[in-house]
Amino acid sequence: MYKNMGKVIRFVEEYSVLTVATLVMVVGTYLFKFPNRFSFGGVTGLAVLLAAVMPVSPGTITFILNMALLVVGFIFLGRGFGVKTVYVSLLTSVGLSVAEVLFPMDGPMTSQPVLELVYAVVLPAFGSAILFNVGASSGGTDIIAMILKKYTTLNIGAALFCVDLGIAVAACLIFDPQTGLFSLCGLLAKSLVVDDVIERVNLCKYFTIICNDPQPICDFIMKDLKRSATVYGAEGAYEHNRKSIIITIMNRGQAVELRNFIRTTQPSAFIAITNSSEIIGKGFRGFN
Repeated sequence: MYKNMGKVIRFVEEYSVLTVATLVMVVGTYLFKFPNRFSFGGVTGLAVLLAAVMPVSPGTITFILNMALLVVGFIFLGRGFGVKTVYVSLLTSVGLSVAEVLFPMDGPMTSQPVLELVYAVVLPAFGSAILFNVGASSGGTDIIAMILKKYTTLNIGAALFCVDLGIAVAACLIFDPQTGLFSLCGLLAKSLVVDDVIERVNLCKYFTIICNDPQPICDFIMKDLKRSATVYGAEGAYEHNRKSIIITIMNRGQAVELRNFIRTTQPSAFIAITNSSEIIGKGFRGFN
């Protein structure tokens, strides 16, 4: 019973994160990307271009393209190509369509295109980074990437970048040069923001603690912080006295608590703290 309850809780938590991240993407796309006609890749970027030459709104085009790509995904990848991807893709499409009905926009919110570009990049990139971090994607061109990965030996990253670059360049031809240049800047900034957000979300502190008495520190780590540690013996190179080395990994909040505890109880201890964004193991990414 408790095991099933744990699965339900994890399911609710996971899909709550997916929902919030997707809605952040929808807000950034609808409020800032669509009104300014920024076209820096993906289905929404293509929708902006097509809406300029067709009597259909970008939200409607995004819905149609996403549904078509989901069908293509099921045909080429089978039913198991990603429940999370299907959920996010559907929510994105429905969210944009609903936003067009509830909050119609005739133009940009402000007269500052640079400010609008910042939000058009940061909000969707932040949402995408959260999705990638929990093993999901926003659908759209990611489905094409999955198909290319399965059936070809192409470099997927390079192929998708070329497609996104083509969309951004097309914005220069369909719209004015300013919009095209903003789109190119957005394309470059998007990848940087996604990488930076993923790194910051996963950031942990790697502790190497050299001390005389490891037991109180280990007790604090295990009982108060609910973490574990590795302890091994060492010898000082200068005086050749015996030391203990503790290795442990904490999130940022726990790291502050541990550092303060050691400073208070064992001020002579030597502490080296290193940032790490790729921790894989029980209690961290990959084994939850």
